[in-house]
Amino acid sequence: MTRVQVTRAIVGICHMQVCAVADATDEEILAVCNAENRSGTELGWTTVHRSGRSAPVPCADDPTRLHIMVNC
Repeated sequence: MTRVQVTRAIVGICHMQVCAVADATDEEILAVCNAENRSGTELGWTTVHRSGRSAPVPCADDPTRLHIMVNC
């Protein structure tokens, strides 16, 4: 499996979910998101949620990975 993998291309209007290794950087995550699933907006995917309601959660299949929300 790659370091960052899109797991839900569309979550609501402008969110998506990725499964990533815990040490993946925001820049690395956004690069994969913008390359594999363009948002359709001028700026593309811009924000990786690391706290709050959309904070990362452990992957059920691999506890070394996190499910992370991204928005445009």
